[in-house]
Amino acid sequence: MKTIATLGLAVCIAAVGAQAATTEKYPNRPVRFIVPFTAGSATDVVARTVGQNLSEALGQPIVVDNRAGANGTIGAELAAKSPKDGYTVLISTNTPSAAAPSLMKKINYDPVKDFAPIARVGTIAFVLVTSPSLPAKNMAELIALAKKQPGKLTAGSGSAGSLVPIFMLQQMAGIELTHVPYKSIPPALTDVISGQINMVYADMVNGAPQVKSGKLRGLGVTSRKRDPLLPDVQAIAETVKDFELIAWFAMFAPAGTPQPIVDRLSSEAEKILARSDVRERFAVLGIQVDPMKPAELGKFQKSELEKWARLAKAANIIPE
Repeated sequence: MKTIATLGLAVCIAAVGAQAATTEKYPNRPVRFIVPFTAGSATDVVARTVGQNLSEALGQPIVVDNRAGANGTIGAELAAKSPKDGYTVLISTNTPSAAAPSLMKKINYDPVKDFAPIARVGTIAFVLVTSPSLPAKNMAELIALAKKQPGKLTAGSGSAGSLVPIFMLQQMAGIELTHVPYKSIPPALTDVISGQINMVYADMVNGAPQVKSGKLRGLGVTSRKRDPLLPDVQAIAETVKDFELIAWFAMFAPAGTPQPIVDRLSSEAEKILARSDVRERFAVLGIQVDPMKPAELGKFQKSELEKWARLAKAANIIPE
């Protein structure tokens, strides 16, 4: 028995020693940021901004790997199944990390069990944009137009943040729209500009510049109050009572990643997000920096799973 006990102790000590050695050397090669949306998306911008600064802090390159599709679940699944060594980080949002189980019949990962929270980055509102040629200059006129033409107006989506408000508006305003899914928001925006579809809820990173340039018309923002980035665009809640939807960005590692590495990444993220230049960079894009540490993010994520389930149910969204 003593021999077995001694052997077991030796194995444990060796395992701890190996992990310590790995942690001490970390990182000794590039770190991959998996972004579950296309290049140019708000999540991509967050990844590249954080990644550039994290690269300087770690002394290693950060490689952004865009894996878009299926509401972000393709990239999330890839991250969940990646080695648990600290060299893969998922730059996620509420879509694959909270809303997906309520929007899809099946996802091949568990948003909570398969990931270790690192840090929340911040939040962002969406703006409902249409082509200037659409005969609706505000939310009231859009709703009236949709009621005259049930099912004829088309609305694109490229994430949960752009999908759920489509159904929320239908439910709360008593209208019918035809949903057109996209892998991400930028291609949906392109189709609104070209006239292929009528509207899309775009994150402020992608939507605000198009509104300011005059290429698209902003009808309403999903925050409860008007967004400083587009002060002349009304909050949808001004027309549709209690309408509100905010998305978020966060960093996760595959579950089982050594805790010292998770703590190191969390600590570096906290320092980056405290910098005034980073906050200003995000502010001009419509992203509100609102960081959380691992434990707080873990609790927040679980509450978000429940929230998005309620939103999906209230909006009569049937998982596909």
